Amino acid sequence: MEVGTIIKVSGPLVMARNMGHASIQDICYVGDLGVVGEIIEMRGDIASIQVYEETAGIGPGEPVRSTGEALSVELAPGIISQMFDGIQRPLDVFAEKTKSNFLGRGVQLPALDHQKKWSFQASAKVGDQVEPGDILGVVQETKVIAHKIMVPIGLKGTIIEITSGDYTIDEKIAVIQSDNGEKEITMLQKWPVRKARPVREKINPNVPMITGQRVIDTFFPVTKGGAAAVPGPFGAGKTVVQHQIAKWADVDLVVYVGCGERGNEMTDVMNEFPELIDPKTGESLMERTVLIANTSNMPVAAREASIYTGITIAEYFRDMGYSVAIMADSTSRWAEALREMSGRLEEMPGDEGYPAYLGSRLAEYYERAGRVITLGTQRNEGSITAISAVSPSGGDISEPVTQNTLRVVKVFWGLDSLLAQQRHFPSIDWLKSYSLYLNEVGEYLDQQLQVEWSELVTEAMRILQKESELNEIVRLVGIDSLSAKDQLTLETAKQIREDYLQQNAFDEVDTFTSREKQFHMLHTILHFHTEGQKALELGAYLPEIMEGTIQLRDKIARMKYVSENELVKITQLENEIRETLKEILQKGGL
Repeated sequence: MEVGTIIKVSGPLVMARNMGHASIQDICYVGDLGVVGEIIEMRGDIASIQVYEETAGIGPGEPVRSTGEALSVELAPGIISQMFDGIQRPLDVFAEKTKSNFLGRGVQLPALDHQKKWSFQASAKVGDQVEPGDILGVVQETKVIAHKIMVPIGLKGTIIEITSGDYTIDEKIAVIQSDNGEKEITMLQKWPVRKARPVREKINPNVPMITGQRVIDTFFPVTKGGAAAVPGPFGAGKTVVQHQIAKWADVDLVVYVGCGERGNEMTDVMNEFPELIDPKTGESLMERTVLIANTSNMPVAAREASIYTGITIAEYFRDMGYSVAIMADSTSRWAEALREMSGRLEEMPGDEGYPAYLGSRLAEYYERAGRVITLGTQRNEGSITAISAVSPSGGDISEPVTQNTLRVVKVFWGLDSLLAQQRHFPSIDWLKSYSLYLNEVGEYLDQQLQVEWSELVTEAMRILQKESELNEIVRLVGIDSLSAKDQLTLETAKQIREDYLQQNAFDEVDTFTSREKQFHMLHTILHFHTEGQKALELGAYLPEIMEGTIQLRDKIARMKYVSENELVKITQLENEIRETLKEILQKGGL
């Protein structure tokens, strides 16, 4: 192995000469300590190396050794339920080896356990013709995820040997006769993180991802294979929104990337997820979760790599035919890492000092999401849904990271600090946010639920928009200037806001709302509005309606706390609304 020599150290950027034998994206071991780095620029025989660990104490004259391999992740049984750092080092094993809660330097660790034996059940047989992506067999990795062992990309041929049994991830499970001779297959694959895994074709993402969060599922849905951004100022609830989606989304697997955020937020995830029960499987949420932690006090360069590590793991499980959600919290911190490395490379800065290629890097990341037909003769369908928090300074969404993100994603959940101050959570602003999947999801749900879901959503949004217009008039000339019908519209809008959109993430029942319950809740509120407007047309007075429906409106407010097993209580409310308003009309002598 040829050895280069360090000539300059600038924070996480190290420059070394005599590196003509190396290539861009090669992984290197830097200095006497052997800290991990990646070559990001070559000028002649001088390499610029982005180091993924602290560089204090490393100086000119120390050696640099290139491995000749790109930054890659290990893909095999043992990934799920783990917590890795940005370059896939297992943090629990790291802490055990270094006897410290802090990252030691120059510690070389395998990403996965190479000693543990897994029970492999072959599904393919000798004589089968196989191609990349075909399923050879299954390992039951956790109680809820069957890890499918696939033919590696780039290999096709005939199986001449395959055996079920207990193996480590390095042991031979099959032999394939290819055009280039016999090839032994193990359960372990490696894949460079900056290269997207190939698929057969991308298909239109029109199946909604149910999150259980009413404001999202109703007004701003995201589809399986879609991409969404959650921009908002500090304290507006970005992380809680992502936690809620990670907990309750109807996907098979969640990859959660804590990218430059506070360490206590990842601690919350670590403490909460093992205790939370997945409503679909009855098992712990960690049974279908992979965590990647690169918090704000960890090396900045590894932060830049962390979202690539996360999306590569997501692609691997997508190729098995699973639907995967990847949460990046937050891409602003990732962009800051890009900006820092760009500055140290003395590149020409773009807007606000970010590199000129910020937009293309963000687009590359989001393009790796999608709903696809996978490689292989089985033609499985898999999806990756990318949901990223964006933390614009001072909540200013005109800054470059947010704007470049919004050019690529189709769903914008804009968080409002004013709503957060009013303790309205999730603090998603229904007048500024949007989803470009709304029509497709509406058509899909109309068919699935056999109801006029999209009409309900349109009517509810019309009422909220009307409320915004009426509030302008109220601020100028007072509420008494409004007609009775308009005042009733304000009351209905208040019910939609407070009794439907507002949701308590920490309440056992309210934390998740099924699609059926959402329909019944929204239908009941709009039924109250329709019946109330009819009563006004027939001659009832607004004060009589408001006074006579106090108990009803209290029941509407408590709908969110009705459990999923007792939805009949909500459907009975509609009859009560009709009967109560009929009585009010009769009392008025009509």
